[in-house]
Amino acid sequence: MKTKLHSYVFVLLFPLTASAQDATEIPLWASGAPGFESRKNEPTIAKDWWIKNIHNPTLTIYLPPKEKATGAAVVICPGGGHRELVFNAEGHDPAVFLNSIGVAAFVVKYRLAREENSVYTIDKHVREDAYRAIRTVRNRAREWNVDPTRIGMLGFSAGGEVVALVAYAQGDGNPSAADPIDRGNGKPDFQMLVYPGPLGIPESLPPNAPPAFLLAANDDACCAGPVITLLKMYHEAKIPVEAHIFTQGAHGFNMGYRSALHSINGWPQRMADCSSDDHILEPLTKETKK
Repeated sequence: MKTKLHSYVFVLLFPLTASAQDATEIPLWASGAPGFESRKNEPTIAKDWWIKNIHNPTLTIYLPPKEKATGAAVVICPGGGHRELVFNAEGHDPAVFLNSIGVAAFVVKYRLAREENSVYTIDKHVREDAYRAIRTVRNRAREWNVDPTRIGMLGFSAGGEVVALVAYAQGDGNPSAADPIDRGNGKPDFQMLVYPGPLGIPESLPPNAPPAFLLAANDDACCAGPVITLLKMYHEAKIPVEAHIFTQGAHGFNMGYRSALHSINGWPQRMADCSSDDHILEPLTKETKK
C-alpha cells in the first residue's frame, strides 16, 4: 500500500449501517484440527462480546452482493489477547464494512493459546489456523467470486500477531499433501494491522513482505510501538506502506463506531482510501469471473 494520503468518497456511497449477506460458518478442517480431531464437536462458549473454548477452528463467510463485488477478499483475525476472541466488534463489524465496499470477508475463529488450560501454542497451532484460512479462501476463490491474487488479512491487536505469523514467512504449501488445500500458498497479498500486538514482528522484513496499512493511537501503551517499528522497517525496505498514528484512542477502539473522537470514528475510511489507491478495489476482470 502506497504512502500517499489522497481522500476518496468511495466508501461514502455505501452507508456504514449496510447489512452483510447471510453469513455462513465452515470448519477449517472437515474432520477437526490436525491432532485434535477428537475435540471438533466441543462447543464454543460465547458471552457478551467474546468467544472462547475454540477447538474446531472455523471461517465465517461474508460475501458482498455480486453487483458490488470487486474480487478482493480479506481474512479477518479478531483480537482478544489469545484468551478470547472479540468476534462481533473485530470480526462481524469489519466484515460488514468490507462487504459495503465490495470486499469478501472471512472471519477466523482461531484457537486460543493463552486461554486457561489451553493445550495450544501460538507458533504452531494458531499459525496452522492462519495458514489454513488463507489457503481455504484461495482454494475456493472461484466459488466465492474472489481473485486469488487479491487476498489480504486484517488483524486487530492479538489478531495482528496472527497475521504476522504468515505475512513474513514464505507460505509455500506442501505439494505432496493429500488435501489439495494444504498444497496452496498461505501468504496474504496485502495486510491491514490495527493496533497490532508485538509478537511476530521480524528483525528485518523479507523482500516479499506484503504491502501494509498500519494504524494505532499514540496513547496506546501496548501497540503504538509495533506500528512505528514496522513503518520504519517498511520505509527502509522500500516496500509499500501507509501508516496512521492518532493522538488519542488508546487500545481496543475496534471499528471506531462508538468513539467520540472524529479521527477514530472515521478510520475505516482511511483503510478504504488506501485500498482504492492501491487498486485492490478494482472490479473483477473477465478472466476472474469465469
